[in-house]
Amino acid sequence: MFKKNTAHVQKDLFGFFNTLPASMQQEIKQSAEYRFYNTIFCHIPEDIFSVLYSEKKSRPNAPINCMVSALILMQRNHWTYEQLFQAMKFNLLTKIALGLDQLGDVPFSPATIFNFQNRLNKHYIETGENLLEHVFDHLTQKQLKALKLKTNIQRTDSFLAASNMRNYSRLQLLVEMIIRIYRVLSDEDQQRFQDQFGDYIKQTSGQYIYRLKASDVPHELEKIAELYVWIKENLYDAYETYEIFQIFQRVYTEHFTVVKDKITVKSSDQLSSGCVQSPDDIDATFRDKNGKKSTGQSIHVTETAHPDNPVNLLTDVAVKANNIDDSQVLHERIDHIKEKTPDLDELHFDGGYGSSDNDQKFEEHGITPVQTAIRGREAAVTITIEKTTDNEYIVSCPLQTKKSQKARKRYKVQFDHSVCRQCPFHSQCPARETKTHRVYYFTEADYLKKKRLHSIDKIPPERRTLRHNVEATVNEFTCKFHRKKLKVRGAFKAAIFAYSVAISVNFGRIYRFIQNNPEIVKELFLFSLFFIKEHRKKSYFQNVFRFLLSIFEKISPALPQNAKLAV
Repeated sequence: MFKKNTAHVQKDLFGFFNTLPASMQQEIKQSAEYRFYNTIFCHIPEDIFSVLYSEKKSRPNAPINCMVSALILMQRNHWTYEQLFQAMKFNLLTKIALGLDQLGDVPFSPATIFNFQNRLNKHYIETGENLLEHVFDHLTQKQLKALKLKTNIQRTDSFLAASNMRNYSRLQLLVEMIIRIYRVLSDEDQQRFQDQFGDYIKQTSGQYIYRLKASDVPHELEKIAELYVWIKENLYDAYETYEIFQIFQRVYTEHFTVVKDKITVKSSDQLSSGCVQSPDDIDATFRDKNGKKSTGQSIHVTETAHPDNPVNLLTDVAVKANNIDDSQVLHERIDHIKEKTPDLDELHFDGGYGSSDNDQKFEEHGITPVQTAIRGREAAVTITIEKTTDNEYIVSCPLQTKKSQKARKRYKVQFDHSVCRQCPFHSQCPARETKTHRVYYFTEADYLKKKRLHSIDKIPPERRTLRHNVEATVNEFTCKFHRKKLKVRGAFKAAIFAYSVAISVNFGRIYRFIQNNPEIVKELFLFSLFFIKEHRKKSYFQNVFRFLLSIFEKISPALPQNAKLAV
């Protein structure tokens, strides 16, 4: 049964915080953990997690805001689960961050937080809805509003997030699958089928392929293909409910094919980058990006980038298979980004995000795309296209400017032949030469592409390098990798990492900004008090609200009058 956690609002008069000396209490109030409690913990929308629990009256869930905050703190502090629970038990600041008031309070057990993540994963598989993404969006919207940040200019980038798994060669993967299939067989079947599995189960997959010569590999693949057919025909039906046999079925269809009733090994160029890379992470895909090979996921981040903003926050995060092109990911996300930040009218990105489909999206949403690099070869002759009406364009080359004419399926411009012959780029011009003119054909998509490529030249110089700072944001994620890999496996766990780090990054920026600008505490304090205001139906909560407000009035006499009236 779902139950919200509001126990932290009603502080115990004899809780550990109230028993500390005044000097220590003051230090705690200046800590990042205390700010985390007010800015993150108190604003986690617990209600959205009610779908994970039964509607019947039963044992209530562990506090949602504690578990979600714990996942964020894990990524923020590079903790393992063991270190997390040690901090919850013995670190006073961690207890403050999680709204705990008693020294003996431990809000959940290791099994509980693992089951919570399993529930999140099951809900994601069934509905496609990631509840942690909703938490990130909810917190970000409140933070943008509280800090009054401008969101009309943003920037986006992506990076590879390698899975924490062993990298297998093709042959080693096939052998590893055989070994793992043997392990799940019953004792009786293991004894019965020693002849079939005997060559592979005496050693690890790595040791097995180590003794092979390069010339042995084709024969070995054929031998394994026959064993896979035997497993498929003799064992699959009896063990199909086992996860490893479901993975086996996928590997079987990816690497082998039946031609004229004979099993055949597919050639390497027939294998896609989406093939199973490891039985430990079936979501992982392979990508070679700019010479960097990675097996896992890719993480895409978007953040505010207006020069007037005192601090910029992440507004969108997406985790995708790393073999999906950046431009396709942006095409899927742009509607969502625009919905969250309706005033977005300028988006900065690199050459990997540009595409004709995205150009159309940008035009529909009134967004100016600013591309900082050109994908592919740069045109030898610069031809610009300006739209004047729905069906008319002005086209310019280095020596001429002409109005367009509507052709049957496209638009065309006729340049004077006599002028074209004097052009030094005559031999490289993309316009077609006829007896009387040089004709240049183009479409609406060509116009939008050129508009995108030249938009960077039309904005002020100080805004032309805004995208570069997103590299620092990428580093805030990748610095938490272990040996350039995530500490987890699977697309969903990679998403938990991404959203937890994103919330932590935004919080870290806000906290540093507050430390350097104490006057902003006034706005954020009022932002935090809304939580208590929502729970002040009882006279106790109303008194708590008034008490906190009286404390703040002593700290900041300049508190707005409307805040006092709100009580």
